[in-house]
Amino acid sequence: MASNRIGRINEEIQRELSALIRTLKDPRVRGLVSITAVDTTADLRYAKVYVSVLDRGDVGEVVQGLKSAGGYLRRELGRALSLRYTPELVFERDDSIDKGAHILEVLRDIERGEGEKP
Repeated sequence: MASNRIGRINEEIQRELSALIRTLKDPRVRGLVSITAVDTTADLRYAKVYVSVLDRGDVGEVVQGLKSAGGYLRRELGRALSLRYTPELVFERDDSIDKGAHILEVLRDIERGEGEKP
């Protein structure tokens, strides 16, 4: 039952952060930034936020901008959610979209017959 609660909290944090990122005025946070997943610890003290950016070259800058705006984001998140503790946000780069695109490309090459020959 607790894991279901954590799952709902993760979804709620993801939804709220996605809306809050649009309000940031930091010039480093630009382009199409999306929150792909949130992983909160069981005691709700920390939340690992996975960030994906459309332009791969800007990922480092965007993560740094989000880290510097972490206090603002945490405060606004605490106002939006009714939790005893507002988790400390830890932003990390998410490469899953890039990995998925690479796998899809490899599969298409195999389908065309251009795959590696042993």
